[in-house]
Amino acid sequence: MFEEILTRISELSPIWIYLTIFFFAFIENLFPPSPSDMVIVVGGSLVGASDLHFVPVLIFATGGSLVGFLTAFAIGWQIDKRILHSGKIKFLTIESIEKVENAFRKYGYFLIIANRFLPGTRAVISFFAGMSRLNVHYTVLLSAASALIWNSILISLGMVFGENIQKVDAFLTTYNQIVIAATVVVIAFLIIRYFIKKSKKKFQN
Repeated sequence: MFEEILTRISELSPIWIYLTIFFFAFIENLFPPSPSDMVIVVGGSLVGASDLHFVPVLIFATGGSLVGFLTAFAIGWQIDKRILHSGKIKFLTIESIEKVENAFRKYGYFLIIANRFLPGTRAVISFFAGMSRLNVHYTVLLSAASALIWNSILISLGMVFGENIQKVDAFLTTYNQIVIAATVVVIAFLIIRYFIKKSKKKFQN
């Protein structure tokens, strides 16, 4: 996959490469199955080997990530306001929604900081951040910082490995699998703990 991405992107003019990087970084927040990380790595591999430069690649990648995050954030904000708290969804009670939102308000800012380092959950985090009405200014600052750090790493990896980015692809694949597996384990643990507490309360009553 990375060889095809590298070939296609390298054939473009610099401005179109920048826009391609922006687009993939943006769209991942709305449609998660997107090879945005590898596109950014490819952009990094072209720095020095073409007319691309580190700073513009970083700006377009981070800009795309930030705009995508805020788009999903706004969608979550509107859905919470117009649908979830309207009582239109019968199987979701206002009380259960508020519990989720309160929990996210407590830990949400930490998740936003870690957002770019958590593949598979990026769109979910941005959506729930909006649904929980987190402070917009803090959200912009933290999501931009997270994207800036992560994209700097990806671009640097592309520059270091150059055309041998299959090594980066293998590393990212392994990293993604580990993070997703760990996320599933944590979610399963929280669900089990919730039902155990719920059953204890019923038994005590």
